[in-house]
Amino acid sequence: MADSATHAQPSSTDGQTRRDFLLYATTAVGAVGTAAALWPFVHSMNPAADTLALSTTDVDLAAIQPGQAVTVVWQGKPVFVRYRTEAEIAQAAQDDSAHLRDPQKDADRVTKPEWLVVIGVCTHLGCVPLGQKPADPKGEFNGWFCPCHGSHYDTSGRIRKGPAPLNLPVPKYAFTTDTTIRIG
Repeated sequence: MADSATHAQPSSTDGQTRRDFLLYATTAVGAVGTAAALWPFVHSMNPAADTLALSTTDVDLAAIQPGQAVTVVWQGKPVFVRYRTEAEIAQAAQDDSAHLRDPQKDADRVTKPEWLVVIGVCTHLGCVPLGQKPADPKGEFNGWFCPCHGSHYDTSGRIRKGPAPLNLPVPKYAFTTDTTIRIG
């Protein structure tokens, strides 16, 4: 009995303090370990270097003739640039009053009426519509035609017929000179 009386029991506050320290230290090490394990996964969601390099694309418009269209690649997607004729511009303006599934006025889709810039991916299932080459079918509305499921777009890239729910999207672009645009 004398031995038990000579050994002092630690006070409950000392045990509580050590326990709290161990709890906090273990929690901190666990949090750092979890963050270190998750970082490669989170980092993999960042855009690839080649995609970031293509964040903008400059297009020289000088060689494009009225009625002609070119396809450029921006962020891995085809972008249709069409130099519209007076007749195409007039038809697009007239179609502003037509029944449109995704209503947008032609003037809201272009910076300069003669130049239409749209992402060339069908909004139904991601196909690339036909209509860029002179021999391609342009659909019932003289714009683009997606033969996969029959979507027809007009000369402003608006969906007019078929299963596509939305117009061809207009990417962010600006004229850097009278004959050059920067997409992105």
